[in-house]
Amino acid sequence: MSDAAGGQTETAAASADGAACVNLGDLGDLRDGQMTSFPELGTHGVVVCRVDGQLRALVDKCSHADTPLSSGRLRGPVLVCPLHGAGFDVRDGSVQGPPAWEDVATHAISETADGAMVDLTPRLADDGGAAEVGARLRTR
Repeated sequence: MSDAAGGQTETAAASADGAACVNLGDLGDLRDGQMTSFPELGTHGVVVCRVDGQLRALVDKCSHADTPLSSGRLRGPVLVCPLHGAGFDVRDGSVQGPPAWEDVATHAISETADGAMVDLTPRLADDGGAAEVGARLRTR
């Protein structure tokens, strides 16, 4: 598998809690304020952003309009959907502005000597539990 930047991704062994983890490769050259996408991962793809020196990973789908967030703009810690301008905090997936009113799911991500590892289990900010991704489309 390859990402938008042409790097290789490979499935790694499950984590200690049984979650599916994937090695995204070396993302050390991803600078603050930049993002990259991995459309082949998960149900809707994964967008990875670097904010304040930390990697953050989200499901690559706006909760409002079923649009890839990776086509939007990163403004500080807020990823703005390109379709209607809904904003989501990449640190926890929380909605930051209309027209969306539902958070987007995030993924745990860490940088190791072997590359960036992402846990493909989606999580929501409000309860920290597993999320049902893409459950419905809301237009207002």
